[in-house]
Amino acid sequence: MITFAEIMQMEPKLVSTSRSVMTEMIMPNDTNPLHHLMGGNLMRWMDIIGGICAGKHCESHVVTASVDHVSFHEGIEVGEVITLTAQVTRAFNTSVETFVEVHVADIKGHNSRKSNHAYFTFVAVDEKNHRPQKVPGVIPENPEEEKLFESAQRRREVRLVLAGRIKPEEASELIDYFSAFDE
Repeated sequence: MITFAEIMQMEPKLVSTSRSVMTEMIMPNDTNPLHHLMGGNLMRWMDIIGGICAGKHCESHVVTASVDHVSFHEGIEVGEVITLTAQVTRAFNTSVETFVEVHVADIKGHNSRKSNHAYFTFVAVDEKNHRPQKVPGVIPENPEEEKLFESAQRRREVRLVLAGRIKPEEASELIDYFSAFDE
């Protein structure tokens, strides 16, 4: 169990500290009868790279708590190469949100395009009891990271409302966000 003193000593980390990249070539056994990558295989790889990124940030094992806003913009074909990039967007008490992007290219690295993205939430757990543990904060380094950091609180509240863990009227970020449209 982590002590209060250890929590106070946790230094927030730069987003770049845990950014992770993974590359895969799409093989026939990864595809459906139309020779396109099966969505479940892509989600598995996204979960793996998101977990690696979150684990590096937390310096502990992590477990997947939620996946949201998965997009499948276009099919990925046999022989194409995907590059998955994950970064921590924000840390909460015992969890971190990661943003995973997927880019596709041919084997030569040409015709690169963004094909998919998703947000994953991971909970850090201690090795001994597998209980949630505190995580270090996140320091965004550029405007894009700052935007992801700021919007992470709204995404978290949406997840909590949908899971029934908070009532919509308790979601202060959502209330503030939607009240701006009333003005």
